[in-house]
Amino acid sequence: MPLNSLSLSPKILVTGATGFVGHFLCSYLIAKGLSVRGTFLSGESLDSLVKDVEAALIEPIGPTTPWDHVFDGIDTVIHLAARVHVMREKAADPLEEFRFVNTDGTAHLAREAAKAGVKRFVFMSTIGVNGDNSGNIPYSESSMPNPHNPYSVSKYEAEQLLHQISSETGMEVVTIRAPLVYGPGNPGNFLILLQIVSKSFQLPLASICNKRSIIYVGNLVDALVTCATHPRAAGQTYLVRDREDVSTPELIRCIASALHVTARLFPFPVTIMKLAGKLTGKSAAVNRLTGTLTVDSSKIRKELDWDPPFTMGEGLRETARWFNSL
Repeated sequence: MPLNSLSLSPKILVTGATGFVGHFLCSYLIAKGLSVRGTFLSGESLDSLVKDVEAALIEPIGPTTPWDHVFDGIDTVIHLAARVHVMREKAADPLEEFRFVNTDGTAHLAREAAKAGVKRFVFMSTIGVNGDNSGNIPYSESSMPNPHNPYSVSKYEAEQLLHQISSETGMEVVTIRAPLVYGPGNPGNFLILLQIVSKSFQLPLASICNKRSIIYVGNLVDALVTCATHPRAAGQTYLVRDREDVSTPELIRCIASALHVTARLFPFPVTIMKLAGKLTGKSAAVNRLTGTLTVDSSKIRKELDWDPPFTMGEGLRETARWFNSL
């Protein structure tokens, strides 16, 4: 559905506005002429906010974070801020650390938003709520939740609390679960993948036969805005992805093409890769490379008439342009 045909809020609050997805989302909203307020922490520079975004200084998110000062004029919140995957986890109890921010912090924010009269709350969740291996049947909104790590557990618990808050207060809640997000500025595992492929290293990945759903950040923010503005989205959960799925070898070749380098893949037994992962404590990383995780996004397409505006090829080319400019 075209954005200009929707009933838009006078001002949207974006938490996590300085982050990877937040930066794209704020740019998108500003380009559409919307009024946006974005949160940032005291340790972050104001320059990290997109131009023309109204700054809202907040304390670190948790169950007692003060929010009163950020809701004036706001009737829609898009909540992106979270404690995300930690590459080198040092917390004695990681689940409690994730819950403090992602579960209790989100619930507190939602209650304060409802109290302030916010009409709709869009929550950025994760496909990890469904699990980490879909097998032959893609995950859908009706799939049994199976959060597989502390991060996804905290997100699933937040989803449940948000449904409760919505029923108690009448504030509309919409949840989006996304797989791996990529695009210019992407951090984490996808950036590592770009670095590896750019070197044209020989990679033992040719024997992998799997399928993965991923999503370009431009497609994700388009879905977020659709969920923030479409009347039929109220109370719903949606799974999103790019139009096409890819195997790991296909993704490597697509990235290499976008980077204008040669993909050098050779066959290697997947069973040995998995065994090596167990012996080295890298099973999760190996599973991401070899496992299948696909998403059925038909619900949001049918109910909200949403279609990803970018192809995977376009998304990877934009990502490659950014990477090559570093």
